[in-house]
Amino acid sequence: MKRNLILSAGILAIVVLIAVQTFIVGQIWRQNETLLLVKYRQMAVNGLDFFEKEYRTNGFDTAFYYIDYYSSLVLQTNEFRNSSGEELDTVKRIVLNEVRRMLDEKQYLSKLLSDYLHKHKVDGNITVLIDINYFDLIDLNTTHTLYVSENYLNSRTDKSRILVSRFRNEDNFHRISFDFYIDITDRRAIIMRDIAISLVMSSFSIVVVILIFILAYRNLLEERRLSDLKTDFINNMTHELKTPLSTISVAGKTLELEQVISNREKIIETARLIGKQSVNLNQLINLILEISIWERTEFEPEIKPVAVGPVLNEIIAGFRTGTAGKAVITDNISLEGLTINADVTYFTTMINNLLSNAIKYSPGDTRVNVEAYADGKEIFISIKDNGIGIGKQHQKHIFDKFYRVSHGDIHKTKGLGLGLYYVNRIVNAHGGRVELESQPGKGSTFTVILPLY
Repeated sequence: MKRNLILSAGILAIVVLIAVQTFIVGQIWRQNETLLLVKYRQMAVNGLDFFEKEYRTNGFDTAFYYIDYYSSLVLQTNEFRNSSGEELDTVKRIVLNEVRRMLDEKQYLSKLLSDYLHKHKVDGNITVLIDINYFDLIDLNTTHTLYVSENYLNSRTDKSRILVSRFRNEDNFHRISFDFYIDITDRRAIIMRDIAISLVMSSFSIVVVILIFILAYRNLLEERRLSDLKTDFINNMTHELKTPLSTISVAGKTLELEQVISNREKIIETARLIGKQSVNLNQLINLILEISIWERTEFEPEIKPVAVGPVLNEIIAGFRTGTAGKAVITDNISLEGLTINADVTYFTTMINNLLSNAIKYSPGDTRVNVEAYADGKEIFISIKDNGIGIGKQHQKHIFDKFYRVSHGDIHKTKGLGLGLYYVNRIVNAHGGRVELESQPGKGSTFTVILPLY
């Protein structure tokens, strides 16, 4: 419950951070966009003033000449003078489109402004929009209104375009008003470049927070796992210690009984039981002490050249005798004349732990096969059983200290979760590695790989 609460709180905090950073970047974007539009408008207005003062032109002189000439021709045509209703509306649209074309094609203000901006090292390219407000034809002081724009009657609110100026012109045969707009074609790229540092810093802060949260959450899970392992170890250790202590206590009370005191065989049997359980208790205590020693000091075995074949055969033979026929142990050892650098005591402990686990977790018809061979500059020692196997989710933790699979038949087996931990420590100290192949219900194969001498 606590872990889910922390996860939910962390995700909520990250979402809030992303929302805040997005809002801040959005505000910076809008601010830079506004400044960019103001800058371009000011430069365009300055450019227009410069052209009017220096060159006595606003860039539309030619367009106005063509429009006036065209207007005079329209006024003389029968289509305009004799049309009415829908026919007249069609003529008006044709005339207006032609006027728009002339304004666009015959003007040279856009070229002048582009050169002016480039000369003053203002980044970006511009596109032009000419928006007609009204257009009238004039015939002998009679005005024929062809067009009145709603944008002229109602102020235009398009923020993406920059209004440079509103032009008005009246000549012999026409009267016109239009707005001249420019738009920055690569506006987004310019703004993105300007806010790149802010955007990178914002993204970096989000990534850092997410990574910190992931690391903190992983540490929390790891601490939880270690806490569970510690609890399991204490429970297992308590159970393991209680068994010999209870047996010794019961055996001690048995020796006080009159019928036992008078029976020499019972006394000897009880004494042997006490001795056996005392040995077990002493082994458990020594095991716990060894853990403390291994954690406080560097694990350094006394390594020396060892003929590995005879040592391995001796270990298997001794273990086979100790099982008293409860398990079938077969072997295929091909290590004649080969030598490794090893501490015989720790090497024996390692193999014994693997064999012990193979038998312990193979209920019923227990069969263990030991295979050893050399390949290149390494030897391979594989111990295969027909036991209950280990699931994929447990295999990555199986060599951790105190780790035991907490469900299934394994839970019913005694142990402190230290056997495979010792195996891994010993193999690493010998410069080797240990590999595991296992499937639930199909047994396990542990392979120890050590370098040759």
